[in-house]
Amino acid sequence: MSVEMANSRHAPAPVGSRWRDDPLLRALGFLGLRGRPVFWSLFLGVCGALSALGLAALSAWLITRAWQAPPVLYLSVAITAVRALGISRGVFRYLERLATHDLALGAMATARERVYRALASGSPAYSVTLRRGELLTRTGEDIDEIGNALIRGLIPIGVGLTTSAAAVAVMALVSTSAAIVLAVALLVSGVLAPWLAARGSAQAIADAAQANTEVAQAASTALWHAPELIVARRRGVVLRAVGRADADAIIAADRGFRWQAAAAAATPLALGVSLLAACLIAIDLAGQVSGSLADVASGHGLTPMIIGVLILLPLSSFETTAPLTEAGIQLERSRQSAARVMALVDGSHADSDGVVDVAVRQGPVTVDIDDMRWGWSSAAVLGPANGVRTRLRPGSRLAVVGPSGSGKSTLLLTLAGLLAPRVGEVSVVGGGEQLELRSATCYFAEDGHIFSTSVLENLRVARGDVSAAEASVVLAAVGLSDWVGGLPAGLDTVLTGGADALSGGQRRRLLLARALVHPAPVVLLDEPTEHLDAADADALLRTILDGDGGLFGPERNVVVVTHRLPADLDVEVIELG
Repeated sequence: MSVEMANSRHAPAPVGSRWRDDPLLRALGFLGLRGRPVFWSLFLGVCGALSALGLAALSAWLITRAWQAPPVLYLSVAITAVRALGISRGVFRYLERLATHDLALGAMATARERVYRALASGSPAYSVTLRRGELLTRTGEDIDEIGNALIRGLIPIGVGLTTSAAAVAVMALVSTSAAIVLAVALLVSGVLAPWLAARGSAQAIADAAQANTEVAQAASTALWHAPELIVARRRGVVLRAVGRADADAIIAADRGFRWQAAAAAATPLALGVSLLAACLIAIDLAGQVSGSLADVASGHGLTPMIIGVLILLPLSSFETTAPLTEAGIQLERSRQSAARVMALVDGSHADSDGVVDVAVRQGPVTVDIDDMRWGWSSAAVLGPANGVRTRLRPGSRLAVVGPSGSGKSTLLLTLAGLLAPRVGEVSVVGGGEQLELRSATCYFAEDGHIFSTSVLENLRVARGDVSAAEASVVLAAVGLSDWVGGLPAGLDTVLTGGADALSGGQRRRLLLARALVHPAPVVLLDEPTEHLDAADADALLRTILDGDGGLFGPERNVVVVTHRLPADLDVEVIELG
């Protein structure tokens, strides 16, 4: 997959010309939904809505019948039924919410698990292109929105359609004309208004989603890099960026609410029209039967009970179509979220063809960098104008120096085979044969993850067969022997909270220890001495970049990205400006 495709992953995908291309339908299949929970959620919702509809019709009949003052025993069954319907409506709605939320929460948990598995088992070349804020939004808010498609979209639509059909059928038993008017009004309230609201707010939803992603990115930067920002006196700049992104998100959301409010006005208008039509039809029918309402009240032809049903039934039937405007907007919101989530899943396997595990090739190798330039996209190519040309023979040391934003980390990702060069090429040869970059390199990011497990298991992330004795030697080499000796259980001490259990310098040294135990012949280190004081950082860099008796030995190639080098260090340097 090209980097341009990866960078377009947050763009809302258009709805396909065929239903099977709809990203929301694909995402719903990704949720792992089962038929029985969906059926029970819909069934309980329909039961609650039909209880409300029956309550309205029966109440209309009871009110008008009681007006005629019959013996109370004539009304006992209706009174009991009204109570039963009133209670059952609340019970069914409560049970429907329990069932629907259980269904949605379970489906969202399944979706998150599948997304994590796709990213973990997919191409790391894709995963590294994802920004933290973007990944947080895709696996958090967007999956929540897909789950909301069930709670606020599909289930309410199913309930509304069933109840509307039942209301029109009941009305048809009383008056065909009234049933036609009610059907048209329900179509306006339950179909036309939601469709217009969804279409109208589509761009506002997309803008709000993008703004929320920027909020998450800016906020995560402010939280995860707070110490560095304070030292660099950049915290105010980042906090202002958070404020601007949050303001943009609010403005975009407000645009969506305008469309939603305008569409929501269709329901009371349709309700008013249907009530007015029901009254006019009742008067017309009454005149056709006896010529006067007084004769109707005496029980000839059209009864007061039927008039009550004509007037009160629409009030209840619109109760289930009123939420459908929000349901239409929710489906559009969920569709756009589904497009982003499915792009995340599809992209994780785009350039790996399902084969993502690459065996590490041990032994000396030579890396050739030929006029290479690099970058995340063709619009932002980094590196010198004529590219970088060098050969790293076994035991070579290379330092990449430059300020933040100059492309140092992106260069490492390219050397690791996780990004394709924009210009030129990089190749690796070992044992007389051309090797895949990923089989010969190990890339250690400056923000590498520390797991909430033991110190020893954190080293085994790099190589699963690391022994306790080897771990002790490696940790001593990076300057952590005193720290490990002071831990309650030594190497078996659990680092509760992961990186929070360590200082910044301890974390860097532990990540460096991982690089030492990794078997790859080419080691790519991103800021390995960050958070150390100047003297310790210089001493550690000398040890890392020493090609003879240093940490990595005489056969492994080491490339280090850093902001500064010790003045007296004799090593090949690439300076980026």
